[in-house]
Amino acid sequence: MSSTGARRRRWPWIVAGILVLVLIPAAVLGLPILLHQNQGVSNQEEAVVEWPEDAAADGDDGRVRTIAVTDDSGAEVDTSALEVGQRLIVTGAGFDGSQGIYVAICVIPADSSIKPGPCIGGVPEQTQTEVEVGTIEYAPSNWINDDWAWRLFGARSYDDLGAGTFTAYLEVGDPEGKDFDCRVDACGIFTRNDHTALGDRVQDLYVPVGFAPVG
Repeated sequence: MSSTGARRRRWPWIVAGILVLVLIPAAVLGLPILLHQNQGVSNQEEAVVEWPEDAAADGDDGRVRTIAVTDDSGAEVDTSALEVGQRLIVTGAGFDGSQGIYVAICVIPADSSIKPGPCIGGVPEQTQTEVEVGTIEYAPSNWINDDWAWRLFGARSYDDLGAGTFTAYLEVGDPEGKDFDCRVDACGIFTRNDHTALGDRVQDLYVPVGFAPVG
């Protein structure tokens, strides 16, 4: 058999191998998005106090979710007067660990069926770097997702998958962005489903925040 004939016969196998390498990861990442069924809304009620440091909601999926905000030392924070560069720790419990979430300061929608936003920092940047468990990295927005594939792109893992607990590390960014200004618009520190379930509002939970006057 000539070397030319051997090469021709190898090409179909090479192409098949490339397709497998491309299609399997695409299926792993894409199918959960296509198959996701929305679970409803979070049913968060209006806070009793004007500037709370925590929030809770009994979602349509039967989960009771809670979030709390402290400063980077674990002390109380004045949520009515955030400052750019301030570091906050957001903890949560009761979330669906099978579903990823974003944590960020976003504009509060007038209707709870609408996705919160725009958000300071936008969508968390996806990188080719896996975040090791226990790593502390402050950013305007955080991404929590325990799926191994998304963790390869920079998502943080839940603290306890079964309990749905997480820790997010926010560094307050510029409150003014394209088409919004959190010094004027009502904003809050939000959790919401990540890009794998953008239309699902069941994990929307927020603590309202304001910003300190400039100067």
